[in-house]
Amino acid sequence: MPISDRLSIRRSSQNHSQPAFQAESSDALLRAIVQSSDDAIITKRLDGTITSWNPAATRLFGYLPEEILGHPILKLIPEELHSEEEEIIRKLRAGEQIAHYETVRLAKGGRRVEISVIISPVRNQHGEVVGASEIARDIIEQKLLGQARSRLAAIVESSDDAIISKDLNGIIKSWNKAATRIFGYSEEEIVGSSILKLIPAELHSEEYNILKKLKAGERIDHFETTRLHKNGDRLDVSLTISPVKDSSGKVVGASKVLRDVTDRKRLQRSLVEAEAIAATGKMAATIAHEINNPLEALVNSVYLAKLNASNPEQVVAFLSMAESELERVSHIAKQTLGYYREYASTVEIQLGALVQEVLKIYSPKLQSAGIELDEQLPPTQPVMLRKGEMIQVISNLITNAIHAMPSGGRLTVTVQDVIRSGHSGALLSVADQGVGIPSELLKKIFEPFFTTRHSVGTGIGLWIAKQFVEGHGGTIEVRSSVDSVTRGTTMSLFIPHDNPYSLQKS
Repeated sequence: MPISDRLSIRRSSQNHSQPAFQAESSDALLRAIVQSSDDAIITKRLDGTITSWNPAATRLFGYLPEEILGHPILKLIPEELHSEEEEIIRKLRAGEQIAHYETVRLAKGGRRVEISVIISPVRNQHGEVVGASEIARDIIEQKLLGQARSRLAAIVESSDDAIISKDLNGIIKSWNKAATRIFGYSEEEIVGSSILKLIPAELHSEEYNILKKLKAGERIDHFETTRLHKNGDRLDVSLTISPVKDSSGKVVGASKVLRDVTDRKRLQRSLVEAEAIAATGKMAATIAHEINNPLEALVNSVYLAKLNASNPEQVVAFLSMAESELERVSHIAKQTLGYYREYASTVEIQLGALVQEVLKIYSPKLQSAGIELDEQLPPTQPVMLRKGEMIQVISNLITNAIHAMPSGGRLTVTVQDVIRSGHSGALLSVADQGVGIPSELLKKIFEPFFTTRHSVGTGIGLWIAKQFVEGHGGTIEVRSSVDSVTRGTTMSLFIPHDNPYSLQKS
């Protein structure tokens, strides 16, 4: 037989078997879909007898196929809902489909399951309805999630803090009522706008750094900065910013919880100014004490020069002494002015060197109080500091130590490079042999207006010191004992090398 004839016969044979092959393939595909579905798929006759049961139905209801096939569907329906099944059968006989019907069914053991069900009529080759297929899905998690979302939405809307979300391009996506109250913009005015609308132009770089950290999955806690009201007013705010991730864990945006701290910062600034004035007064008294000695010598030298006006050599000698004392006064004045000039400016300096400068001012007071000074101030790595603030902190610690030793003692001041929590920095310790602080008062010493010296001081010195140290990204701690043998107090402050002011410089 020619090859062409054999090919024709093969094609003819294939054409006759193709419909049967396609039907078989379709049935296999349908069975695979049913078996692998995450939804329970059940079929039943019109009398309610269950005729098929997939693995998802076992997971949902707990019955194995051999336990449930041939049983009435009423086995899965609470008794008080049996009338539902009658209505379902009526609609099926009329050829109706029942879509996304939410109800309750019974799992094995009597556990009630909230489900959403789609029920469709099944027809024979003549188009007659002979049964039904049910696709059921457990919706308890969906309902719990919906309830959680509702509660979360209520929390967001009732919050006193502004809660804002944005995408990674900085476009605002949501805006709660507190955000409207704080910034003045309605939701309609601001959603879809850039977050930069709320940020002063000179601080736009902050946002770029924030987005960089968010993309790396980092969270930013209690970041204090400045934002803009609709009317242009500047607001002091505290921000907590968290990355928002999609189901795959990819960062797609950010949520911001923002608190207006303008009033708190205003009060804080007032207290800082008050303490600065008080600290300046204390420093002025100390300086006046130190200047007094060379002034007395100066007056005496001039007086003696006048008495010996007829003796040029004596006049020159006494005037030379006066000149020397004037130079001492000038040095003290220049040194003091240097402390408070450009109070908030930052300098890179060894912390020990700064401590030595302050100790020079307090040296006469320490001597007159009978306090022995033990300085351990070796060269250390420089730290970027706001010099005026840190002088005020050091002065406060030394003044407190002096007051704690009215009968004299030893003051030990040390500075060293250390590593804390993975950060290198400078550690300053000021230890006295004073009366000590009772344990019940230790936790209060950094609170504003708390003082153990009721006749002296404002009670905000240590609170201010804590604000200044934490502003440098550092920590301040206290250890104290009232024991007769070990009594005394040690104040320690740690300033990291990579503090906010060093980051500004870089």
